[in-house]
Amino acid sequence: MPSCLKTGARALVLAALCASLPALAQQKIHFTTNWYAQAEHGGFYQALASGLYKKEGLDVTLKMGGPQVNIMQLLAAGQTDCVMGYDMQTLAAWQQGVNAVTVAATFQKDPLVLIGHPENFQRLEDLKGKTILISPAGFTVQWPWLKEKYGLDDRQRRPYNFSIQPFIADKNVVQQGYLSSEPYAIEKEAGFKPKAILLSDHGWPPYSQTIVCMEKTVKERPQAVAAFVKATMLGYKSYLQGDPKPGNALIKRDNPTMTDDRLAVGIRLLKESGMVFGGDAATQGAGIVTAARMQKTFDFMVQLKQVDPKKVDVQRTYTTQFVKDLKVMP
Repeated sequence: MPSCLKTGARALVLAALCASLPALAQQKIHFTTNWYAQAEHGGFYQALASGLYKKEGLDVTLKMGGPQVNIMQLLAAGQTDCVMGYDMQTLAAWQQGVNAVTVAATFQKDPLVLIGHPENFQRLEDLKGKTILISPAGFTVQWPWLKEKYGLDDRQRRPYNFSIQPFIADKNVVQQGYLSSEPYAIEKEAGFKPKAILLSDHGWPPYSQTIVCMEKTVKERPQAVAAFVKATMLGYKSYLQGDPKPGNALIKRDNPTMTDDRLAVGIRLLKESGMVFGGDAATQGAGIVTAARMQKTFDFMVQLKQVDPKKVDVQRTYTTQFVKDLKVMP
């Protein structure tokens, strides 16, 4: 073959290979959230909408969770690569033999709040004598902590059925909620602003909205996990400090019941509470997970007899490798 034709053939082959590289580089990540799409999930949706995942070489699918979705079950079955977790849930999974690893914490605080009527509830010490509505899951974790810390009685406890009507009807009722959810709904429906107190501001230890993957995934796909964590944290920075419209558009696509007003309230509360860039994230960057904090939550779960330290090694339940040097700063 003439040298000129050989050169041309090589060029064509090289061009074809180069054209295929981006497709080969796009690693698929399937991520399942913990609830219907909302402002709290904005960093993930912003990263998807603005191309941050794609820039990091990822083809990401976000799927909403919900009340009937057992995300740990999906994770263990390999039906999703990573999930939006919660420290208590992840530790409990290890107790059941599911090796789920926390790789980042999008929230430095837990958005869990207790909500009361402002005329008789201004601090957690005011819980005495109140009827307290707690979810069944909270009976085994939050309630023992509240009971011991504030001298409460089991007779005060009632199940929370995710309706705000009992609270609105009775001024002696305090209920659990989510920072940007129930307080907003109560104000809209009842016409008054309830008092909402973050438990995390009073010693409640866990991180929230963590990124959790199976231990096998962390070991076999570290580059993909690192890329996903990085793009997500950049997504939160863009969502909270830039224009959130791209992320909001995808949130409303997945959750048509979400309104612009509710999204705006959610973003405001995320900023005011320091949920993403507060705590250790203020100096170490978004997503940071520390050994001291994880140990504190682990010790708490052991104290509650929810985790057996003989069965669960706290060092295996999390890793700092993807966040310690990431430094996505406020």
